[in-house]
Amino acid sequence: MSHNSSSIVSVEALFKEALGRYLVDVENNAIITDIYLQPKQNSSELVVLNDDDDVLARTVIEEWNGLGDDFYAVVERMLRDALKKMQDAGMFDNLCIIKPYSFVLVDDDKETIADLLLVDDQETLLLHD
Repeated sequence: MSHNSSSIVSVEALFKEALGRYLVDVENNAIITDIYLQPKQNSSELVVLNDDDDVLARTVIEEWNGLGDDFYAVVERMLRDALKKMQDAGMFDNLCIIKPYSFVLVDDDKETIADLLLVDDQETLLLHD
């Protein structure tokens, strides 16, 4: 399934909003956190959280409405694609988050479904099965 371009744009805008609070600022200290991506199948909402369960941003992805049993597989592919595109554009280069940190796909109970991206001091690696 290819992703609707407006859905990809919505996901990228959501990530930019969520990560905007972690842009390098000389007055801020580096933060220890991971970024959790929690899609909600019943509402087609995507919520971005930090380690403290603070909501960093949220949006509705209309394309996810009615995905059924393939929900997490489709969502995982879309989020990996968006993260890869942002990684290639250098969007994670100027964040004041202590490395290594991860982007993690979680379910409604905040159980890990997949590690989508690991950012560490040496390089950025996409994790695949």
